[in-house]
Amino acid sequence: MKKLVLTAMALTAVMALSLTACSFTESGEDRIDLNGTSSSETAADAGAAQESAAEPAADSAEDSVISANALTETNSGSISGMLDTTSLFTNRDLLQTADLTDAKTLTVSDGAALSITEEGVYVLKGSGKDCTVTVNADESAKVQIVLDGVSITNSDFPAIYVISADKVFVTTTDSENSLSVTGSFRADGETNTDAVIFSKSDLVLNGAGKLDVQSASGNGITSKDDLRITGGTYTVSSKLDSFEANDSIAVSGGTFTVDSDKDAFHCENDNAEGTVYIADGTFTLTAESDGIQATDLLQIDGGTFTITSAEGLESTYVQINGGTINISASDDGINAVSMTNKYDTVVEINGGELTIVMGQGDTDAIDANGSIYVNGGTVNITAPTSSFDYDAEAQLNGGTVIINGEQVNEIPQSMMGGPGGMGSHGGFGGGMGRPDGEGGMGGFGRPEDMEGFEDGGMPFPGEGGESGEFGGFGGGRGGRGGKGGFRQSGTQDSATSAFSDAALSGASEHGEI
Repeated sequence: MKKLVLTAMALTAVMALSLTACSFTESGEDRIDLNGTSSSETAADAGAAQESAAEPAADSAEDSVISANALTETNSGSISGMLDTTSLFTNRDLLQTADLTDAKTLTVSDGAALSITEEGVYVLKGSGKDCTVTVNADESAKVQIVLDGVSITNSDFPAIYVISADKVFVTTTDSENSLSVTGSFRADGETNTDAVIFSKSDLVLNGAGKLDVQSASGNGITSKDDLRITGGTYTVSSKLDSFEANDSIAVSGGTFTVDSDKDAFHCENDNAEGTVYIADGTFTLTAESDGIQATDLLQIDGGTFTITSAEGLESTYVQINGGTINISASDDGINAVSMTNKYDTVVEINGGELTIVMGQGDTDAIDANGSIYVNGGTVNITAPTSSFDYDAEAQLNGGTVIINGEQVNEIPQSMMGGPGGMGSHGGFGGGMGRPDGEGGMGGFGRPEDMEGFEDGGMPFPGEGGESGEFGGFGGGRGGRGGKGGFRQSGTQDSATSAFSDAALSGASEHGEI
């Protein structure tokens, strides 16, 4: 498999991400990789630890190593991704049930202001309007809010508002829960609280139940730090982004049905940073803008995706290592656009099953303001205009690429040009230029134009269109074919190769319009 050699700046960024991830490991909360081993285990101990580890005891949930079958299986296999994922999730992140031994119960009611100021587990029950659960604990505190059949409808403020904590877990029991804000959000001092669940700290979503989130004017769920999702079923409808984080979003499992007037998943901060990593899950995403957007890096190792949006996947560096991804897009299916100088602008496909269906107009199935590398997997594109568009280079090193039903052995670079120029003096136009650049048949001069006559008094054919990159329509006075018409640069795209010789050799009817 070909791996792109990163620039020195990109390597620095990866090292920085690794160091940052390591800094998250706390003494009471070991981080584990997606194969079920803790970041502190040696390779020799990993197998024994997985075999012997059962469901963690209630008093050691954060210290124990979770068995492999308790984790979400992924399609990443042995693929080496851009991110070091061994420290993305902790034991407790991946547990889908809470330890309720010392839990406290909070009851929702109309107008209630429920406050959490200490570390612990809190079970939320009941229903109410204009009720907010506020977390304002020590910066080292871990708080777990367990939703057990909760319904909260607010008019202008979050249902769950995290001001301060080290990390907050929102865990659903095997129950149905709903949180909504029906009007415009009001600020809390200088804080723009623009989400139904709004957290200034790290936020983890997990559990065995369902959570419905409705946001009439803002985001659905926002973390101003890192957002982790490891389980649960989520239905989110939002005016702005449905899932939003400043620094990173990492998903190891869950079921997501999203309807967003902006982005379904969005990660960005003021330093032009933001990473999205997905190992598994089932995603049905409908978005007016992007299905998934990350400023720095978007890495997909697995999961099942059905995305309907303007742009399906967008980041500076898009890496797909696995998963089943179906995209219907009206702009770009996958778009690599430079939003940071930490990574090269690249689309890299190493595995998975991708199906991209594009709408009419100026659309590209896979577009990179840099390079495209297909090293594995299957890419099946239906595109009436352009299948691939790139500014630097494109390589097909492995896998299967199908464009409009036809398998190709190299990546095309294609686009459509504008119409050719018409003759300027009213003579019969010349023949249409061919896509290969050969000029069309010359036009005929007007009978009253003496330049168009020989001794017999009949008009003679003018000069054909010039050969070159552009074909075109012939001009007046039996003149040269004008530039324009169909333009094809590089390998011809099968989406635009269905012109017959008869159609290409026809002449225009008028010299000037």
